[in-house]
Amino acid sequence: MSDDPTTIPDGLVTGDDGLARPAWAAADPMLREYYDTEWGMPVHGERGVFERLSLEAFQSGLSWRTILAKRPAFRAAFAGFDPDVVAAFGDDDVERLMADAGIVRNRAKITATITNANATIALRADGGLADLVWSFKPDVTPAPRTIAEVPTTSEASVALSKALRKRGFAFVGPTTMHALMEALGIVDTHLVGSHRRGTSGVWG
Repeated sequence: MSDDPTTIPDGLVTGDDGLARPAWAAADPMLREYYDTEWGMPVHGERGVFERLSLEAFQSGLSWRTILAKRPAFRAAFAGFDPDVVAAFGDDDVERLMADAGIVRNRAKITATITNANATIALRADGGLADLVWSFKPDVTPAPRTIAEVPTTSEASVALSKALRKRGFAFVGPTTMHALMEALGIVDTHLVGSHRRGTSGVWG
């Protein structure tokens, strides 16, 4: 990126490649790559949705950059987020994870991930995790022009949170579920004017 990027009044930054991104995704190379290639692109597979749900739970109270930097270690520690493997984790695995400096060592979040793996398996008899999460896609998506206009919860994320809690999931509050919906492309909260706005194929 150039040393003198152009900041547009709505909070977008035009990089040296001529593409407009929000400030949070404009400077750091790792966040920029994530924003350009992953965030908001549709994910429909069970393992992919389970991974993102797990990482969003670990992110609670932390920066997303922290989680993204640790994602390779998370994937190694949680068997590539294979629900069948994670569901079988026992006390020894919890202690192993608590000793793993590569991940976020939070016992409640670690045990919640194991709980959620079991809940994911149970959901297979009723359509599966991905179908349930995507069933909460709203009729319209936000169209924020500034970061201040980006919502942090929605009616859909509140409803999804309640549905997942009823199915035995943990660490699935409305704010975390809204972030999950953004990450999966279920809603498009890319700023109007961003080069990524409308690129997911979900929203025309």
